[in-house]
Amino acid sequence: MVDYFYHEIIKRTVVGFGNLFNNVHIQKTDPKANVINDMKIPLAYGPMQKFLARITQQSELNQPTEITLPRMSFEMNSIAYDGTRKTQPTQTFKTLEDGTKLKRVYLPVPYNLGFELNIMTKLNEDALQIVEQILPYFQPSFNITVDLVDSIGEKRDIPIVLDGINFTDDYEGDFTSRRAIIYTLSFTAKTYLFGPISDTGDGLIRKVQVDYHTDT
Repeated sequence: MVDYFYHEIIKRTVVGFGNLFNNVHIQKTDPKANVINDMKIPLAYGPMQKFLARITQQSELNQPTEITLPRMSFEMNSIAYDGTRKTQPTQTFKTLEDGTKLKRVYLPVPYNLGFELNIMTKLNEDALQIVEQILPYFQPSFNITVDLVDSIGEKRDIPIVLDGINFTDDYEGDFTSRRAIIYTLSFTAKTYLFGPISDTGDGLIRKVQVDYHTDT
């Protein structure tokens, strides 16, 4: 292993994935199709089981509400090497850091990050509104641009692939039980991980002299 380095690539990919779903709305209309309520769906990072536990139990008896539905949550649940996008491990390219320093970087290593997006609602109409605002963008992938390494200005388009959709509805139960409709969307983000950035020294071409003769 070499000296310490950390580019925050996985963190940036997680943030980029979450930003895809942070502006989803649902609307309530009257019989004349007039909008009477427009609600932005809350989005949080965390496992679905954590939010379900808050729906079904109440830690304080004087708490007025347990949790507001609808809402969405997402989490990264896997990371795996992608051999289909493999490149030569010893191949490098050169780039400028801060526009002045020549740096050498090995080609990045392809990795797939698995994500789950959970949509939790009480009414099926709310769930359908949310799902229909998401699915048309994935055919089956949607690209996001992520600034992977700030110091060398490395930006790449990361495909977000929709792998599958699961649906659950715990409709059974007595009248005191709360209903929860849950759509679980599975995604794969095809990102890249960069290694350390090496200093190649002052290898910049700062002056070029050309002798041009009209008659040789």
